[in-house]
Amino acid sequence: MQLHWHTEPLLLISLLLIGWLYALGTGPLRQKIAPTEKYPLGQALLFYSGLIITYLAVGSPLDQLGEQFLFSAHMVQHMLLIYFSTTLFIFGTPSWLIDHLLKPEAVRKIVSVLTHPACGGLLFTVVYTAWHVPGLYELALRDKRMHILEHWTMFGLGILMLWPYLTLSQRVPRRAYGIRMLGLFLLMVGQLPVFAFLTLAGEAIYPTYIWAPRIIDLDPLNDQILGGIIMKVINMGFSLTILGTTFYAWSKSEESDPEPDAKLTTLTQ
Repeated sequence: MQLHWHTEPLLLISLLLIGWLYALGTGPLRQKIAPTEKYPLGQALLFYSGLIITYLAVGSPLDQLGEQFLFSAHMVQHMLLIYFSTTLFIFGTPSWLIDHLLKPEAVRKIVSVLTHPACGGLLFTVVYTAWHVPGLYELALRDKRMHILEHWTMFGLGILMLWPYLTLSQRVPRRAYGIRMLGLFLLMVGQLPVFAFLTLAGEAIYPTYIWAPRIIDLDPLNDQILGGIIMKVINMGFSLTILGTTFYAWSKSEESDPEPDAKLTTLTQ
């Protein structure tokens, strides 16, 4: 086994282009977009960290491990793309920059629909589940184009899924507290079928990993179960963290609002 780092032109050009466009938007174009704003150093570090994690997910030896040897490694790769790099990109993009991109009304309306929890969450759950159907999963492992499509859909739909809970945008802002909490609960429930499929099957499902050389002391079934556990633990960790912070913010907003009687008294004075 010879592990290597990917240097494909498409991968490197894509990542460099994204980094260059971000540098352009937060640097020279900042004077035109938001002349009163300073360079967002902290957010830039988050954004470029997201680029690094994206490369580690798809360009490091982790990609080869997940593609040829270990289902659990492939699951780690997907979790990095879905939750970690997306979160860093969302928090790393200044609100004034994302709102400038959302300035056209048609774009704002489309993004508003796609990022609604009922749309983004459902799209992510359906597509994510479909990619774990053995036929599609094996196709993605054997066909490089399908593998790239798999990663792009997971990353892109991960952005849509997390947007209503994490976004800094004012044009398409975070959703109401109640909607967010309900959406997060449904996201946790939505991954249960895949988790059960992977961990309770009683046998290894994907031929690639059944016939793969054992590079560590982990048989195909336990590798598959480990992958399912990694998926659910990270999903639960993210969801519960966001759920907790959302509930806290909701309770603080209720404390800061006047009581209904006080509001009525103020209006009648």
